[in-house]
Amino acid sequence: MAVQLSEAEAELQRSNFPYGKRVRPMPDLRTFFNPNAVAVIGASKTPGKIGYAIVNNLLETGYPGTIYPINPKETEILGLPCYPSVAQVKQPIDMAVIAVPARLVVQAAEECGQAGVKFLVVITAGFKEVGPEGKERERQLLEVSRRYGMRVLGPNCVGAMDTHTPLDTSFAQGFPHQGNIAFISQSGAMVAAILDWSRSVGIGFSRFISLGNKADLDEADFIEISADDPNTRVILCYLEDVTNGERFLKVAREVSKKKPIVVLKSGVSQAGARAASSHTGALAGSDLAYDTAFKQCGVIRARSMSELFELGSAFASQPVPQGRRVVVVTNSGGPGIVATDAIEAKKLETAKLSKETLEALRQNLPAESAIYNPIDVLGDAKADRYQLALTQALKDPSVDSAIVLLCPTAVTDPVNTAKVVIEARKEFPDKPIFTAYMGGESLAEGEKILTDAGIPCYTFPETAVQAVAGMAAYAEARKRLEVEPVERPEGVDAKEIKALFYDVRRDRRVVLLGSEAAMLARIYGIPAAPIYLATTADEAQELAEKMGYPVVLKVASPKILHKTDVGGVKVGLKTPEDVHRGFEEIMESVHRLMPDSPVYGVEVQKMMPQGLELIIGMTRDVQFGPLMAFGLGGIYVNLLKDVSFRLANGLSRDEIQEMLKETKAYTLLRGYRGAKPYDINALVDVIARMARLALDYPEIAEMEINPIFAYEEGVSALDVKVTLSEL
Repeated sequence: MAVQLSEAEAELQRSNFPYGKRVRPMPDLRTFFNPNAVAVIGASKTPGKIGYAIVNNLLETGYPGTIYPINPKETEILGLPCYPSVAQVKQPIDMAVIAVPARLVVQAAEECGQAGVKFLVVITAGFKEVGPEGKERERQLLEVSRRYGMRVLGPNCVGAMDTHTPLDTSFAQGFPHQGNIAFISQSGAMVAAILDWSRSVGIGFSRFISLGNKADLDEADFIEISADDPNTRVILCYLEDVTNGERFLKVAREVSKKKPIVVLKSGVSQAGARAASSHTGALAGSDLAYDTAFKQCGVIRARSMSELFELGSAFASQPVPQGRRVVVVTNSGGPGIVATDAIEAKKLETAKLSKETLEALRQNLPAESAIYNPIDVLGDAKADRYQLALTQALKDPSVDSAIVLLCPTAVTDPVNTAKVVIEARKEFPDKPIFTAYMGGESLAEGEKILTDAGIPCYTFPETAVQAVAGMAAYAEARKRLEVEPVERPEGVDAKEIKALFYDVRRDRRVVLLGSEAAMLARIYGIPAAPIYLATTADEAQELAEKMGYPVVLKVASPKILHKTDVGGVKVGLKTPEDVHRGFEEIMESVHRLMPDSPVYGVEVQKMMPQGLELIIGMTRDVQFGPLMAFGLGGIYVNLLKDVSFRLANGLSRDEIQEMLKETKAYTLLRGYRGAKPYDINALVDVIARMARLALDYPEIAEMEINPIFAYEEGVSALDVKVTLSEL
C-alpha cells in the first residue's frame, strides 16, 4: 500500500526546486522516530563531549537499530566500529545526527544526501541565530537537504527522543519516563530543564522534540505526526513564534479533532499588523492574533509552565468531560467555597444535583452535612463517607466532572480515600475526577497512590478547577471544529474588482476613495449606502437629485483621514442649494487648511436612517492572515473598546455568532429594555462576506466599516475604508 503523505510533504514534492533537480522524493515524516540505522557525525570517545553524549544516550536508552559513529580520527567509540564518513558505511542510514563545527555542517549534509540519508538532526549551533554569516550557512544547509529530499530538525537544537521506540538523538542528561505526552519545544534549555524536572515528579512522555532554528521541520510538522502516534494522548508545545501561521491553523484544526494541543506561547509578538489608519489596527494587541488563532483551531493556551504540564497531566490520564458542570466533594466548608468561587471565575458551572441524588445524600450522610453542591461530608469523614458522596454525585447525569478535596484532620484517612477515588474512576470511566489533598507530609502517601493511578492530585482546589476548565474548553472547541467555514459568495465579478485595484495602483495610491470602497463592498454583497464622486458643484447637485435628499457630502482625499477636522464633511443637506454651497465650502476649507493634500472632489452619499452604530474591521496579521473585528462603532470605538476578534481563516457562521455574543453590543442587538431586536443575521452575513473578501484578495491590507448601521431589518455600511498593501 502506498504511504499517504501529509499536505506539506506533498507540496514539497510538487514544488519547483530553486536549486536544481531534486535527487530523491521527500521521506514520510511519520518514520522519523523509527529509523533502522542512525549515524552520529562528530561522535567522540571523550566523556563530556556532545558527540560522546549522543552515542552514549542511544546505547543507554536501548535504541534497537544500528548505530554508526562517524569520526575520521577514531576506529572505535563506546564499543562500536567508527567510520571516517557516512560514505564508508556501505549500509542504508535513515537518520544522521550532526554534531560537528558549524563550518563543516553543510559538507556533512552533502555527504549524507549522497549516502541516501532521509533525516538530519543538526545539533550544531552557529546558524541564523548568530547573524548574516550564519543565516547564509543555514540557507545552504536547507538547499542541500531539499536537493537530496532530506528533512532537517534544527539546526541549533538539543535533539529528539521517543520513549517507545526507544530513540534518543539528544545530548541531554537522562531519558524521560515512558508516558503519553508529546512535548515540542522551541527552547533547547527548556527541554533540558523539563526533562530533569519530569523525572523527579514522575511525569511520563511519549516524545521530546527540540525544534531549534526550525530551518525545515517546525511545530506544525511534529504536531501533525503526533496526531497519528498511538502512544501520544496529548501534545504540549512551548513556542516563541509560529513559522507558518496559515499551515499551523490548518494542521492544529485537524489534529485538535483527534487529540488536545496545549501551547505555552512566550514573548510578545510584534507581528500583528497595526496600521495607524484604522481603529481595527489600533485595537488589535500584539499578542491578540495568537490568542485568537489558538481559540479558533481548538488549541488550549496555557499561561505558565505549571499550567502547561498540569493540563498535560490531566489530558494524559483523564477522559474529556462532556460539559462544564462540576461537582465538589469536600470534608471542609472553606475549601469547598474556594473551589466554588474558582468554578465561577473560570466560567464553569456548579452542577445542580437531581432530586434523587439529593435524597440519597440526605438519607445516608449526617444531618449536618451540606448536600447541595459543594457536598460537605464533614471533618470527621472517613473513606466510606467519601465513597457514598462521590458515587451518588457521579451517577447524576447533570454532573460532567468531579473534584475531591481532602483536608487533614485527626480522623482523615488519605490512603483509603485515595482508593475510593480510584474505584470511582473505574466505575465512571467517562467522567474525569480531580483531587486536591490540602496538606503536606500526613497526606503524602495517599497523594502518591492517586498520582500512580493516573489521577491528578493538587495541593489547592484552584489548580484542580483550572485543569477542569482547560479540558472543558477543549471539549467545546472540538465541537466547533466540525462546522464548515464560510464560502465564497456567488455572483462576484472578479474582473470588476481587479479593474478597481488596477485603477487605484495606476493612480499611485494604496487608499481607496470612499466611493471606490463602497463599490468594492457592494460587489461582494455588502449593503452600502449609495455614494458617488462629484468633481464640480453642479455634478454634486445632480447626483443628490438622483439619489434623493437628504444627503451627506465628504471630501474625497486618500491623505485626509479625519475629514471633519478640516471642514470636509457636510451632513443633512436637503436642497440643491445646500449641496451646491456645501461643495464649495468643503473645497475652500480643505484647500486652506491642507493645501498640499490631493483632492479628487467631493463624494455625495445618501443619508441613511439612524441605526445602531457598529464597527466591522479587518487588519492583516503577518502570521495568521486577516484578523476580523466587531463591536460598537462610531464615537464608542476607542471609548469603550467593546470589540471581539476572529481570524478569517476557517471562520464559520457559528463562530461569527460567538464573536457577536462576546461584546456588550450583543445586548443591544437582542433588544435592550423592551426595544425590538436588530437584524443579527444580516450582520453575520456582512462579517462572513468581508472575511471571504480578505481571504480572496490578499492585496487588501486593511478594511473597515465604521459605522455600519444595524436596523430591525437589514444593515447599511456608511463609511467604508480600504487600504491596499504597498507594492
